[in-house]
Amino acid sequence: MATGYECCSIQLIDGDGSFNDTGIEPFIKEVKLHECGLSYAVVSIMGPQSSGKSTLLNHLFYTNFREMDAFKGRSQTTKGIWMAKCAGIEPCTLVMDLEGTDGRERGEDDTAFEKQSALFALAVSDIVLINMWCHDIGREQAANKPLLKTVFQVMMRLFSPRKTTLMFVIRDKTRTPLENLEPVLREDIQKIWDSVPNPHAHKETPLSEFFNVEVVALSSYEEKEEQFKEQVANLRQRFFHSIAPGGIARDRRGVVPASGFSFSAQQIWKVIKENKDLDLPAHKVMVATVRCEEIANQKFVAFTANVNWCLLEDAVQSGPVSGFGKKLNSILYASLSEYDAEATYFDEGVRSAKRKQLEEKLLQLVQPAHQSLLGHLRSGTLEKFKEAFEKALNEGEGFSLAARNCTESHISLFDEGYSDSVVELANWDSSKVRDKLRRDIDAHVASVRAAKLSELTSSYEAKLNEALAGPVEALLDGAANETWPSIKKLLQRETESAVSGLSSALSGFEMDAEAKEKMLSSLQDYARGVVEAKAREEAGRVLIRMKDRFSTLFSHDSDSMPRVWTGKEDIRAITKTARSASLKLLSVMAAIRLDDTVDNIENTLISALVDTKNNAAVTDRSITTFDPLASSTWEQVPPAKTLITPVQCKSLWRQFRAETEYSVTQAISAQEASKRNNNWMPPPWAIVALVVLGFNEFMTLLRNPFYLGVIFVGYLIVKALWVQLDISGEFRHGVLPGLLSISTKFLPTVMDLLRKLAEQGQSPATNYPQTNLGAESKSFQNGSTSSSMSSSASSGVTAPTNGIEYSSHSREE
Repeated sequence: MATGYECCSIQLIDGDGSFNDTGIEPFIKEVKLHECGLSYAVVSIMGPQSSGKSTLLNHLFYTNFREMDAFKGRSQTTKGIWMAKCAGIEPCTLVMDLEGTDGRERGEDDTAFEKQSALFALAVSDIVLINMWCHDIGREQAANKPLLKTVFQVMMRLFSPRKTTLMFVIRDKTRTPLENLEPVLREDIQKIWDSVPNPHAHKETPLSEFFNVEVVALSSYEEKEEQFKEQVANLRQRFFHSIAPGGIARDRRGVVPASGFSFSAQQIWKVIKENKDLDLPAHKVMVATVRCEEIANQKFVAFTANVNWCLLEDAVQSGPVSGFGKKLNSILYASLSEYDAEATYFDEGVRSAKRKQLEEKLLQLVQPAHQSLLGHLRSGTLEKFKEAFEKALNEGEGFSLAARNCTESHISLFDEGYSDSVVELANWDSSKVRDKLRRDIDAHVASVRAAKLSELTSSYEAKLNEALAGPVEALLDGAANETWPSIKKLLQRETESAVSGLSSALSGFEMDAEAKEKMLSSLQDYARGVVEAKAREEAGRVLIRMKDRFSTLFSHDSDSMPRVWTGKEDIRAITKTARSASLKLLSVMAAIRLDDTVDNIENTLISALVDTKNNAAVTDRSITTFDPLASSTWEQVPPAKTLITPVQCKSLWRQFRAETEYSVTQAISAQEASKRNNNWMPPPWAIVALVVLGFNEFMTLLRNPFYLGVIFVGYLIVKALWVQLDISGEFRHGVLPGLLSISTKFLPTVMDLLRKLAEQGQSPATNYPQTNLGAESKSFQNGSTSSSMSSSASSGVTAPTNGIEYSSHSREE
């Protein structure tokens, strides 16, 4: 039969009752049934063996089922159940050719397989064709009656039967009009229905509740082939759009979506083979469950392999992704839309439940990426906050105002970033990440606040240290009555300045009054601590300071010039003054006097250490006399304010006197030596004796000028030797050392003097004026007290003398 259509078929169930589970899937894919959703129909045909069922199907639906060869006799042609796609009919229609009933080949097994195949056809088919002979209508023992009983009996095994269209095809129609045959046939059908025992639930249920009954008649294929084909062609038109309103399968119920048909058919046959009652609603739910789960798993696997998702997942690992939420939502909705499209025809409850599970799995899959994005968003926002906060502080904005503004703006920035990453299907709470960001920001603000406050405090402490340490040291070094009042005034002035500056700087921090007052009080305490620490440091060096002060006052006069002990100075008075000044320093350094308290330290020290009368009185008293310095505390001075205890003061004074005693002794020795050096002239009585006893000799010299000239020349020679030998300097260290030194230098000096005189005598006359001029100059430099006449007369002698002097110095060097 040439139809111009291709047809594919498959043996769905073989003669042994085995379901072709390996062949049905390729068949479904080939006919593209999975694309049909609910827009497909299933037609099956029942009837006695060799009643022309396959022939009818091949002509009606352009299939290629195997037909019986009439020339080989009547025998079983179709074994089991075959399935094929109807060619050229919309919507997609599948037709099943069932094995004929009442066949001799099966024998006693015919009834069992007949019921199983009938139940299977009723469970999966929308239209069931019942092939019957025209001459069986109205006959009590007709061949179609067992078939109808079988159909109605198995229908009772369906808990909620489909509403199936039963189309009775009357074959080899006679001259009797169809209008006369149909009432008889319907009456027979009703009788059979009434005779079948119904379950209690369907006791009063009419036949029309389960079936739409249609009746058609066809002429004999063998005798009236052309008329048969024409009638079949007209009948074929009724199968177009059979499931549409007005179609022959218009009232069908419980349709399984096309994608689940193969699984549904396999499970139905399994239940039938196990001889169990077939619960179609439960079966429908089971099929929906399996298929929806398969679809969901497919979509989940497809999602994990989605290129866009993989790229998005990789990108979010390294940093925030702009438009993350929009991109992810698009991929998620696309996956769920595909699920909805494939599962739309399955049971709604099952479909929704599996969709919810798919959503949860997908959200569970994408949640780590979303959390990673939020982590990047949080860390990125925190870094931006730190930069903006630091910039605001560097620009001079108040700390609290900058912290508040930056916090608000960057929390808003995080919220914007989060809104861009929202996954619409998920009800994820971002408050934890947001709270973590706020805690991080608050922690950073607190850290910066602490650092800034510490920096401010350290800055003002450094200023105080610089402003107080040096001046306090200088004031303590020049210890006087106004030392501690001056230090107190300095401390007050610098502290007020620092506190005022710090208070102004703290205004930007918006601190509470108590905390601010605590910081200012701490700064005041620090300033006081600087002064006290410096005082304690200086107290540790008080002995050095006392010796320095003593040395300064003892070794220098009022003009700060070094003293020369000539014998006129009152060493006792100078020593007392220097020691009193040193004791003043000790008394000043003995205690810290920053409060308005009065103490008696200085008087105690003076009375105990300087007052000689009191000391003498103490010496005369018994050993039990009270010593004011035999204590570890001062009266009216707290121990915390004590720098040097009375006992320490006594020890320091004893050590001070011992170490300065040498300087006093040296001064006294120097003064005595000076006095001895200044007394080289003879006593006055010796001078008077010389004048009286030497009067005659003096008069002789006046009468004879030659003697006077000899004396004058001798004087010049002696003067030259005096200067050259530095006799006054040699005798400064004593008489005996002076004589020994002069005796060793006398002969070389005389010889050198004579050599110079000889050299001067041999020199050209033109050199004399210059030599004499130089001699006069040297003579003045060496302190000669001769008159101008004497200088002029002795120029010839003093010149070489001075030359000897310089040579001698040169040799000594």
